[in-house]
Amino acid sequence: MLLKFIFPLLFAAMLAPAFAREAAPVAADPVAEARLMKLSSELRCLVCQNQTIADSNAELAVDLRNEIREKIQTGMSDAEIKDFMVARYGDFVLYRPPVKNTTLVLWIGPFLLLAVGGGILVFNLRRRRHAGADPELSHDDQALAESLLHTDSTKETT
Repeated sequence: MLLKFIFPLLFAAMLAPAFAREAAPVAADPVAEARLMKLSSELRCLVCQNQTIADSNAELAVDLRNEIREKIQTGMSDAEIKDFMVARYGDFVLYRPPVKNTTLVLWIGPFLLLAVGGGILVFNLRRRRHAGADPELSHDDQALAESLLHTDSTKETT
């Protein structure tokens, strides 16, 4: 009878580590933790690429958050931390890269593609409108068409 209770408890104890997760570090300093969240929301996760390191659960994002936390504890300013990350990973790590020659395509590219797409759309719409319009016939061409139609209709009746 005692075995009925022991086996389920042992089984649950064996499965417990499978559901365990790494605990988030407790913020010793709420101001530093707020700075960490602000900075990590401005930096891109290099693994996920469409998430900030604040949103990502990738191991690299966790490592970068820990590194930022250490930099904050050493007394570095937000600008110094961003400069360190850019020096290490390039402008790509910034979620909003600065406007300069190497990132100009990132800033102008979407507007350029939109303009090209709009131009193609306008060109195609005008071409369709002109292709669908009936061409106007001159007086002589109208007379010729009527005579041809008249001769075809007289041949059908005979």
